Amino acid sequence: MYTAEEYEEFIKSSYGGAGEPAASYARKRDEEKYHKGDEGLWWQVKFRNDNYTDVCPVTTNSWEIWVPPADPQPDPNKLTPEILSELAYNSTKLPIPPVKLSPSADRLIVNLGTRVAFEGDFDRVWTTASINYKGIQMAATTVATPVALRVEAGTAEADPQSCTYDLVRGRSGYTVHSMDTGCNVTYRRSSGTGTYPFKASITWRVTWTDSADPDGPTRQPRLPDGLSTYEQNVAVKEIQAVNH
Repeated sequence: MYTAEEYEEFIKSSYGGAGEPAASYARKRDEEKYHKGDEGLWWQVKFRNDNYTDVCPVTTNSWEIWVPPADPQPDPNKLTPEILSELAYNSTKLPIPPVKLSPSADRLIVNLGTRVAFEGDFDRVWTTASINYKGIQMAATTVATPVALRVEAGTAEADPQSCTYDLVRGRSGYTVHSMDTGCNVTYRRSSGTGTYPFKASITWRVTWTDSADPDGPTRQPRLPDGLSTYEQNVAVKEIQAVNH
């Protein structure tokens, strides 16, 4: 509220001719010389409203206090862009992989490579956490980018039992097509009357910006990778050939 000089003027103008205990309070401040010559400021306790109805623990010792300069300690509850990025991270919903198998899941064939592709558009996702309150404006955006697809055959009777494909950005998002890769799951034994639990998982690289712009500069520290998984039962049949 006041420098030392301003506080002296305030006390002398406000407490002159006052009765007790105000008079003693003014004398005490005068004996302290209002901390003139010292580094710091006078702080004053303020009520929450003008009616003085809210409880406020004020005494003649704490109505105004002298506060010397000091290095403030970090506030553990202070809101930061990093905290907002964590809130956005925890609120991000990763889509399940829109995997399409060829042949279809109910018509896989023994010794025939199972090709994997995405059905429909599949792109990065982002979430923004922000605050705009009493002049405080802050935002952070987490951006999850799909980087790899891993498929698992669901049985040891497959060669290989799993494959991992890097995702490629296309015109309408990220794509994968295993036809031209060197890794295609090939089932070596029929599932008989049952099925195999085929699993597809997307690994997402998660970054964040200290703004509402998902394309803003990437900030540190990095956020943990994300994972979304899709499972489906696949039926593998064996084609019988007849020799004449």
